[in-house]
Amino acid sequence: MSEIITIHDDAMEASIDTAGAQLMSLKKDGGEYLWQRDPKWWPRCAPVLFPIVGNIRDNRADSEQGEIRFGRHGLARNYEFEVTEATESLVRMQLESSDDTRAAFPYDFRLEMTYALSGGALEQRFTVTNIGEVTLPFVVGGHPAFNVPAPGCANEDFGDYVLKFAEPWTYSSPTINTTTGLIDFQTRFSLVEDSDTLQLSHRLFDVDTLIFEDVPRRTVKMVGPSGHGMQIDFDGFDYFGVWSAANDAPFVALEPWRGTATGTDENDVFESKRGMDLLDAGDTAEYAFFMRPL
Repeated sequence: MSEIITIHDDAMEASIDTAGAQLMSLKKDGGEYLWQRDPKWWPRCAPVLFPIVGNIRDNRADSEQGEIRFGRHGLARNYEFEVTEATESLVRMQLESSDDTRAAFPYDFRLEMTYALSGGALEQRFTVTNIGEVTLPFVVGGHPAFNVPAPGCANEDFGDYVLKFAEPWTYSSPTINTTTGLIDFQTRFSLVEDSDTLQLSHRLFDVDTLIFEDVPRRTVKMVGPSGHGMQIDFDGFDYFGVWSAANDAPFVALEPWRGTATGTDENDVFESKRGMDLLDAGDTAEYAFFMRPL
């Protein structure tokens, strides 16, 4: 049976579900910043992505330990996590490999998810330990979606919001095949041209997800005219997805990724995919990003 764990500090409150270790609520001064799972658009709000981000071709891949089979974003989001620590402002929970996970992903692992409030931000930390005897291939990613407009800004519209980068840059996003979910890194479309600002619109997401690589200083703000919104700081994550659902959904997902879905130029060997971490037996890797309501 899943359980919702709520943590708080002087200004913020966050709730996390043991089912999938999914963030369920993020409030500042009582205002809800996190998308609240309306199935009309999207029934999730912040799934944990492991051991892949996005799709693998035909939901399968080859690996040194045998065939891998799972759907979009891997398997962690579908399992119950065990709470190992809970304080007023922090919760830590873990998922360990089992016969069930090994049937889809033939590796042994421990995935710990830590959520901690401090300094006006919520930290989401991934700690991956290889508890097996062979090299563990994996990537991790976050997928939190945020209400647009931000709380207290009902007079603002979706199209009033922008992404703000740390400095002007020029960037073109690869495209996604909306049927297969695979990424074409050779076919691109322009998003920013010597600018630190990208104006948002619902039509911008007709192409599915915007995929950024090597974002300046690994920080992005999504803000409206009032200056309210969300800042994501994601040092250690080379990819950043930005997505909103079809039919003018009132949210935007801001997604730090270690890797990506399979590219159309890639084969189906899991270990060789973009951004793949290869963790030696007994070793541990940690990655964290920060959500800062504005």
